[in-house]
Amino acid sequence: MSDTRIDALFGRGKPTVSFEFFPPRNDAGFQQLYKTIDELRSLHPSYVSVTYGAGGSTRQKTVELVERIQREIGIRSMAHLTCVGHTADEIGSILDDLWKAGINNVLTLRGDPPAGQTQFVKTAGGFGYADELVQYARGRHDFCIGVAGYPEGHPQCLNRIRDLEHLKRKVDNGANFVVTQLFFDNQDFYRFRDAARAIGIAVPIVAGIMPILNVGQIKRFISMCGAKIPQPLLLKIESLEHDPEAVHAAGVDFATAQCVDLLARGTEGIHFYTLNRSNATVQICKRLGTPHAE
Repeated sequence: MSDTRIDALFGRGKPTVSFEFFPPRNDAGFQQLYKTIDELRSLHPSYVSVTYGAGGSTRQKTVELVERIQREIGIRSMAHLTCVGHTADEIGSILDDLWKAGINNVLTLRGDPPAGQTQFVKTAGGFGYADELVQYARGRHDFCIGVAGYPEGHPQCLNRIRDLEHLKRKVDNGANFVVTQLFFDNQDFYRFRDAARAIGIAVPIVAGIMPILNVGQIKRFISMCGAKIPQPLLLKIESLEHDPEAVHAAGVDFATAQCVDLLARGTEGIHFYTLNRSNATVQICKRLGTPHAE
């Protein structure tokens, strides 16, 4: 890992393969997470990312976790950072902590409203949009900055064109690459990528993939993020709902086929939403057997 910046990995003729984790709530969760990371380390991921709790509920855990993964485990790491519940000065302090810890990759997000709130409310003295956070982070230190993209449109955005205009502002303000929200229809990703290129977004676009492991769980996720499940896939997993192992196998098969198609059509990276579990992601990556940027 001669260079810890993620943007140094693109343009080498190999896709990136990365994994997303979240800071657990308790010690048992951390034990499970480190077990998962150890199992995934053998796949030599390009990088891993660590999410950030609404209202800063996991702020310190995020900083500590990305530092430990990069320094002790030896995997390039990226910290998520949101606008929720923070003033600009507080965000500056977090960015300083990350920079001092040797973490020079951040994924800048507006963030979801805290539990119990339905609408995002800008913190006084803070930021209301991710493009403002990108601009601030870009001026604070020489970070490699990732931002979110939405192949099916952000659930709170009025239309796709405006959503892409928001994304272009984030890129124009200094973002180095885009990681997409999860999706299950690759055509949605290709349409999004083509439209992004057409309006002048030239940075790498990484595809976000979440293997379906549990029917109820995936329905909750898509209800929050605005993604959809194609009808044939929905019918299949619902027919298997009584058999968790069959659901898991079907989810791995579908995600593997998604990734094969995405890589065949020049996708610059695959980002797996692991939910702090390794089994499905290990299976998919071993099936792909594709050399990737490290």
